[in-house]
Amino acid sequence: MRDRCAQYEKTPLMELKNHRIIIASDVQRDGIGIEIYENDKLIIEIFRSDSERERTIRTFKQNIPINFMEEYIAIFKKEIPWEFIDD
Repeated sequence: MRDRCAQYEKTPLMELKNHRIIIASDVQRDGIGIEIYENDKLIIEIFRSDSERERTIRTFKQNIPINFMEEYIAIFKKEIPWEFIDD
């Protein structure tokens, strides 16, 4: 994961107990999203791809409580513009 992170521009968004949320843009994948870390390990990525024109969730940890996932999706909707950007 660390190699992939080198291509990101990262902005810390929020830090909770053992959790950190970062806004990350990815030029190669043509999009922006949030990354959620637990104890400095990436556990969730919620991403808006402008080239694919879709929003996706990738999990890197099993069994994430639904109330946490709902909160992370709400943060994504608040912090990341919903509209896709055309080139």
